[in-house]
Amino acid sequence: MLNNFFRINLPYGIAKSEDGKWMAFNREYMPLGFNDQKYKEHPGHSYKDIPIYTKYKRLTDNFLTKLVGDEKFIARNSDGEITKVFFYDDATNPVNNTKSELWESYFNKIQKLARFERIDI
Repeated sequence: MLNNFFRINLPYGIAKSEDGKWMAFNREYMPLGFNDQKYKEHPGHSYKDIPIYTKYKRLTDNFLTKLVGDEKFIARNSDGEITKVFFYDDATNPVNNTKSELWESYFNKIQKLARFERIDI
């Protein structure tokens, strides 16, 4: 259930569409800011009618793998390509734990992603 600012407005992960564009999704797998369960779909395969997907220069599977540091945070398709990347799980969720290093780790990932520039299509 989306019940706080973190779960609604900060990214739980990113998902890639079939055409190589990315969207950030919240803890309920909805685009950031969405908080109504009736809109819950499947990031990467839905929300195509909303302009929330973006193509980025040089955002590679290698970079994403290094970013999260563990395959458990990565979903791949049958060709081995990354389709979703998760920035935390229940054990590393900074809201559920008072360890400041979890916040540092989370925001470090966001900071690294923030440097990528959009590709005009």
